Amino acid sequence: MTKIYTKKGDLGMTVLRDKKKIPKDDPRVVALGAIDELNSVIGMVLATHRAETRFVASLNRIQHELFDVGNELSNPGNVLINEFYVNQLEQEIDQLEELLPPLKKFILPTGNIAAATCHLARAVCRRAERNIVTLSHRDKINPFLLQYMNRLSDWLFMISRIM
Repeated sequence: MTKIYTKKGDLGMTVLRDKKKIPKDDPRVVALGAIDELNSVIGMVLATHRAETRFVASLNRIQHELFDVGNELSNPGNVLINEFYVNQLEQEIDQLEELLPPLKKFILPTGNIAAATCHLARAVCRRAERNIVTLSHRDKINPFLLQYMNRLSDWLFMISRIM
């Protein structure tokens, strides 16, 4: 791209990777926007000086995986997220649970700036998941995509508790 703006979206339409033109408020675009927002919030977690260094590589990996999620959503029929992604998050959640005492009540989404931002990422992840569910009422969605988003919000919750 030679210019960042194209003026093609000025009338409220956008083009998917398959060249299909759809409105910017289409459920697919709404889900893509939530994934982009989630990736940005994870970037904020990484940018905090209080982020636990042991999570940096995992958070970077998640950002790349979210590009795969976005790629899948912007290319209907293209499947990138699979059982491996879900299993990896589940294994990491299991390992993190061993480090923490069992929850006996709800916890407030607070703590240091990294923890609070991670809680925000979890909340954005839940919204992105709901947006994908909305899309799934109209279009066929890879079931691993929904599982991945569900596990990712749990993973972010565990990370926020540790931070």
